[in-house]
Amino acid sequence: MTRPTGRRRALARAVTALLPMAPFADIEAIRAEAAAKHMRTLPPTVAVWLATIAHVRHRHTEYEKLLAEGYDRDSARFFVVDRINTVLTGWRATRLLDADEEG
Repeated sequence: MTRPTGRRRALARAVTALLPMAPFADIEAIRAEAAAKHMRTLPPTVAVWLATIAHVRHRHTEYEKLLAEGYDRDSARFFVVDRINTVLTGWRATRLLDADEEG
């Protein structure tokens, strides 16, 4: 077993701080996405936040269905903000998604 790098430890701390009650499977998926190559230039807290929003949007909302029905990305995102925040609240997240927030 390899020892975690400083980046991986920072990501783990950021996930724990942001999502104290998230299910393990979701935490692992979020941590993996936050550790992806395209996220390396971001601070751990930002990478975890972006990975969390993307994960919840795609796995816990009707976002994909809305896209398939012909909604554009911005419209589909608008319609799932409340559901994203419901999931985050259930996970006791320390931050919620603002409907006017980009990303």
